[in-house]
Amino acid sequence: MRWKWKVSAAAIALTIGAGPAFADMEAAKKFLDDEVKDLSVLTREEQEQELQWFIDAAQPFAGMDIKVVSETITTHEYESKVLAPAFTAITGIKITHDLIGEGDVVEKLQTQMQSGENIYDAYVNDSDLIGTHWRYDQVRNLTDWMANEGKDVTNPGLDLDDFIGTSFTTAPDKKLYQLPDQQFANLYWFRYDWFNDETNKADFKAKYGYDLGVPVNWSAYEDIAEFFTGREIDGKKVFGHMDYGKKDPSLGWRFTDAWLSMAGNGDKGIPNGLPVDEWGIRVNAQSQPVGSCVARGGDTNGPASVYAITKYLDWLKAYAPPEAQGMTFSESGPVPAQGNIAQQIFWYTAFTADAVKPGLPVVNEDGTPKWRMAPSPHGVYWKDGMKLGYQDVGSWTLMKSTPEDRAKAAWLYAQFVTSKTVDVKKSHVGLTLIRESSIRHDSFTERAPDLGGLIEFYRSPARVQWSPTGTNVPDYPKLAQLWWQAIGDASAGTKTPQEAMDSLCEEQEKVLARLERAGIQGDKGPKLNEEHDLAYWAEKAKEEGTLAPQLKIENEKEQPQTVNYDDLVKSWADAKSN
Repeated sequence: MRWKWKVSAAAIALTIGAGPAFADMEAAKKFLDDEVKDLSVLTREEQEQELQWFIDAAQPFAGMDIKVVSETITTHEYESKVLAPAFTAITGIKITHDLIGEGDVVEKLQTQMQSGENIYDAYVNDSDLIGTHWRYDQVRNLTDWMANEGKDVTNPGLDLDDFIGTSFTTAPDKKLYQLPDQQFANLYWFRYDWFNDETNKADFKAKYGYDLGVPVNWSAYEDIAEFFTGREIDGKKVFGHMDYGKKDPSLGWRFTDAWLSMAGNGDKGIPNGLPVDEWGIRVNAQSQPVGSCVARGGDTNGPASVYAITKYLDWLKAYAPPEAQGMTFSESGPVPAQGNIAQQIFWYTAFTADAVKPGLPVVNEDGTPKWRMAPSPHGVYWKDGMKLGYQDVGSWTLMKSTPEDRAKAAWLYAQFVTSKTVDVKKSHVGLTLIRESSIRHDSFTERAPDLGGLIEFYRSPARVQWSPTGTNVPDYPKLAQLWWQAIGDASAGTKTPQEAMDSLCEEQEKVLARLERAGIQGDKGPKLNEEHDLAYWAEKAKEEGTLAPQLKIENEKEQPQTVNYDDLVKSWADAKSN
């Protein structure tokens, strides 16, 4: 059978219309009939049992008005427009699910942390804030919550082991602080049709001496970018790379979202490097941040980081469309789908739905994509065992300042929109996969050829190397805003890469020092190291069996390496079957 991914008009009419004032199993059955149908890992009987549990657990809170908030992406639009009204109709709890900008979500969260005023009853905010939440102690840790105050409203079918992102929302104390709601990776994107064109393959082999394929390292990516830039294909001048460079807050995400780790900054460790993470921040054995600059044992301004910024600038100038230099994240996002980009090293899988629309230059007449996604290539400083890229994990977060009854009602909604009953359908709508069972559902096996490698990647053992910002970052909102300003100077040419990263690490350490003086994070807060030179820290890393900060590699153009995409996918399948 062909599965249907679209939201049914009948379901929207049911859920958006005025629902009953009290819990209603008939509304639940209608929701399952009109919206969920066969798109669930649960049988119909199991779906009804799960929804009956929600009805029973919600009884003490029926009639309450609960407000939650998330950023505006397709997944959350579906929750707000379809799942929230359905939850209201089924349970009697009135949910207002606001959609605002990502930065605005963080601002509201900060305001609630600082004022103690209950602005929202629950937040979907990035797991990048896990270090912030753990240290400031203003968020309910869900491990204790589910075992105690929230036990009566915790779904026995929640199945935390089924979530693929809980390692990202667990703090050093081994407690879960956030529940994943949606996640997507940043991967390598390329024109599969152009890479398999016999003329392109022959010309590339003749010029570079190796096969055109998915680049394993940055040297190969650079060669491929050079090869395609200026080439004419289908009557269009094409470019070998796409990126963006405007001095704008979105430029910060471009780098905090693990660009430095792709180059080889930081230490080995999954999901994040220890003791030095992908931001270049070092922590001690007690998980206290002790420095960002190389002088304190950090790596924000080390050779690997400077190399990362240098390559970003070189490629943007030489191989991307000229207008890319003045673009923001949102402006650059649609460009590859317009048909004149050969590859992009930094591409979010959240763009998948928009890149498979019928009629696009990058989509075949049968609806299959002309492009594919694959693991990101790594830089010359990268070593096996390091993280290889970023994964965004928007996660449900309950503030301690939220009254207990309101937190319980909001927690019920958070579990409903991530439940096994609805998750397969939600995953088809937003393509932001969070459950192993949904990833393995037959409907995604059938749909996989239309999604350019998304399902193959999420079913592969490779996915663990993509992770969000980790717990080394003690105050994400304060530190993240420093990045776009520093790197914006490098992008604008007013500072060299070394000067930009020197400035960034110094500004980060000013924040760490203020937190240390204030003592507001207690024994979890920063405790800055004494300063030494790079040789001292490199020798110390060698003694301790760690890596960061690494000494400069004189020849940063390593031997290029590529792999055939189809062979890569087969290797994933083989690894899973063993």
